[in-house]
Amino acid sequence: MPRSFVSLAIALAVALPAGAQTVQYTSPAGVAYRSQDDTGPIARAARALAAEPLRVQRFIELGVAQAGARQMQEAVQTFTRALAVAPNDPMLYRWRGHRNLSVRQFDRAMADLTRGYALDSTNYGILYHLGVLRFIRGDFNAAADAFARAQPRAPDAGELAGSTDWLWMSLQRAGRGAEAEAMLARRPDSLATTAAYAKRLRMYRGELAPGALIAPSDTGDVDVATLAFGLGNWYLVHGDTSRARAQFLRSVASGGWPAFGFIASEAELARLDRR
Repeated sequence: MPRSFVSLAIALAVALPAGAQTVQYTSPAGVAYRSQDDTGPIARAARALAAEPLRVQRFIELGVAQAGARQMQEAVQTFTRALAVAPNDPMLYRWRGHRNLSVRQFDRAMADLTRGYALDSTNYGILYHLGVLRFIRGDFNAAADAFARAQPRAPDAGELAGSTDWLWMSLQRAGRGAEAEAMLARRPDSLATTAAYAKRLRMYRGELAPGALIAPSDTGDVDVATLAFGLGNWYLVHGDTSRARAQFLRSVASGGWPAFGFIASEAELARLDRR
């Protein structure tokens, strides 16, 4: 890609007025969810990319900064531009797939993550997000396979808790409850973390009552979406469809639309409505 074209694309990426908030996703109920204002990280990342317009890591930094302000559509565009520079970089497919998932472009996300997997079948982020997408689509056995491959490659304690949690859920929903409990008994998530997934794992093990999962201090919209989905899925696994639905609705009502728990709750409510 010519350097001048890259510079123009970067300029367009940060051309929005400081107070502009763009619609990122409109739910089936007609609720429009918007981005947030840039408080500095996007502008700094854009300047760094302008200085090194052919460096892939600079595109990733800009896309991550955009996602931090919930500018997911803009992040997709950033990674698309990056792929014009480096069309065979698996990390770019990992990131664009993730952000296509955020805006509910599931077919595009699957295409990106599948392409990324073909380039690097050991990439944790690709495996993890493939698992999430497969779970959302109801392909629970395939989701379990992805999370089982991701789990030993987790880069930190929070990701390890996340992949362990999703693996447990996937196995349970695939009708492989004995495998799910045996996996938990091995305690692969032994590293300490404050991630919301760690609380859900304590509930799965009977160390935390379902009613205590969401504490009064859990007020962030993404945390509520994440915890409520986990609780709803737990109720669903235990055959309590009514309580499951209530928690999925709670997740969606949180406003934390980028959370995987929010996205999965939308999918679960749609499945329940089809029953």
